[in-house]
Amino acid sequence: MKVFRIRPALTRAALRRLALVGGLGLALTGAARAQSPAQISDDVVKFGVLTDMSSLYADATGRGSVVAAQMAARDFGGSVLGKTIEVVYADNQNKADIGSAIARRWYDVEKVDVILDAPPSSVALAVQQIAKEKNRMLIVSGGGTSDITGKACTETTAQWNYDTYALAHVSTAAAVKRGLSTWSIITADYAFGQALERDAADELKRSGGKLIQAIRAPFGTSDFSSFLLQAQATHSKVIAFANAGGDMMNAVKQAHEFGITEGGQSLVTLLMNIADVHALGLKMAQGLITTEGFYWDRDDETRAFSKRFYAEMRMMPTMHHAGVYSAVLHYLKAVKALGTDEPKAVMARMREMPVNDMYARNGKLRIDGRMVHDMYLMQVKKPEESTGEWDVYNQLATVPGDEAFRPLDQGDCPLVKAAEQTSR
Repeated sequence: MKVFRIRPALTRAALRRLALVGGLGLALTGAARAQSPAQISDDVVKFGVLTDMSSLYADATGRGSVVAAQMAARDFGGSVLGKTIEVVYADNQNKADIGSAIARRWYDVEKVDVILDAPPSSVALAVQQIAKEKNRMLIVSGGGTSDITGKACTETTAQWNYDTYALAHVSTAAAVKRGLSTWSIITADYAFGQALERDAADELKRSGGKLIQAIRAPFGTSDFSSFLLQAQATHSKVIAFANAGGDMMNAVKQAHEFGITEGGQSLVTLLMNIADVHALGLKMAQGLITTEGFYWDRDDETRAFSKRFYAEMRMMPTMHHAGVYSAVLHYLKAVKALGTDEPKAVMARMREMPVNDMYARNGKLRIDGRMVHDMYLMQVKKPEESTGEWDVYNQLATVPGDEAFRPLDQGDCPLVKAAEQTSR
């Protein structure tokens, strides 16, 4: 039996709804009519949300990702081409071997068509190869390494949300422009952290900054004191955290305990989301600069979606949650337009269609699987600037997707190389 952590703030009604979605899935029915005879494998369109339900990334992804997928399916009408949409979920425990075993069972036995979310990067990379082998789809919102759309790219994987290149490029370039040119980076020692450190170091070179030292910390570290002392001793202008979730929050808290900012060094979080800021509190997080793909208070459409999400989760959605919602809708639109759920055909159709929803405006899915959309440079507000519990960011800049994400020809994606050779 799997034990899932349940946020205390969930309402009883929300818990009952989530319970229905467990291992047996939630069958969503609706009145949508098929435009053509259905060519749907196994007579059902099934999404599997493979996520962290119980550990460091549970607030950023977890149950919120399940709710986001449910919302998208309901908003689409509950069926496509006359076939039921189902959503199932599982906890990958942030372990590649467990994530891989679930993915194989889902694809082979439970006939899941699309796996969603897939944090952390080690899980996403492992499932990506299984999806390729099985000719099934993976749409990543949780895993962040830019290798997913680089050397590891496949025809059946899309990366919908952020990646390490965009995080590093937007935040690092902005910091260097402000005179914060010398960096020490404390890195989570696994695929995501290593990729984020690499991409930040590359951006420092491009921007005229300098990496003084990179310090590796094990995943799930609770005591960052020795790593912070090493970084403090370099006298770099910035101590940056190439980690996420609980690791990032522990590092920030302990940096404040050590008085690092009072000593003149600045802190940069290369990946942080609204759930992290809420958990840290504005007094602790104020002034931190980060890069986001979504913010609930951006416009009327994001506020409307976030209000509905909040009604179920009692928290505002992270960019991970919003990305899951957007990806499900875009996939269903492509299936409806094509009249089939054949993976490579659907992916090709998804590339042809612009992504227009509350998450992205005129987003585009490239051949390497990267969904290109605007990113946002954010700074955490001071407590006196905030007007409410979830009013946490000042938006410093909107960075167009073509500037935020890695150029198509620089990722070493085999699909890009093959397309270039064909066009010659």
